Amino acid sequence: MSSRFGLAAAFILVSLVPSALHAQDAKSGDLAKQLAQLLDAKKLESIAVADSANPGSFFAALYFPGTQLIVVSAKYSAPSMLTDLIARKDYRGVYTELASASIPESKLFVMDTYADGLAFKPSGQNAPDSVDSGKNHATFDGDWKKAKISEADYTKMFSDSDAAYARALQGLINSLKSSGTLD
Repeated sequence: MSSRFGLAAAFILVSLVPSALHAQDAKSGDLAKQLAQLLDAKKLESIAVADSANPGSFFAALYFPGTQLIVVSAKYSAPSMLTDLIARKDYRGVYTELASASIPESKLFVMDTYADGLAFKPSGQNAPDSVDSGKNHATFDGDWKKAKISEADYTKMFSDSDAAYARALQGLINSLKSSGTLD
């Protein structure tokens, strides 16, 4: 009987470990919180910057304090137009252009509920985070069966989305820290 109990306890522990590890592995958590703090400090609801590593690509975010952070990253066919908008500090305009008229296959669109980074699975009754990347959509509700994919594919999609989101967040944070935006 004790061996059955031990086996059951081991099974429960093993099934809980992947979700706990994914929550700890998320790279976007601290970065999303840091970006939210910087935006709060400057009383900004949007920010945008050119992606220094990819000419013609940009990052932009809309921030709803305590509620949501929406980030878009994409290539744009008329980069000088977005550069001009950034120079005028029309960050919402950059966001709008990237969200609606960017090059589709280059686009990453993240809806981060509570502006706390991507969660592998929401806790309690919280709404899930979602990511659109190119032609793919993922809702991170922890239910890969409903999405008709394997747990491994869900995990990879989460990991890839989190890394791309972290990269966009870092670009926005670097811009806020290094530019006159924080004067």
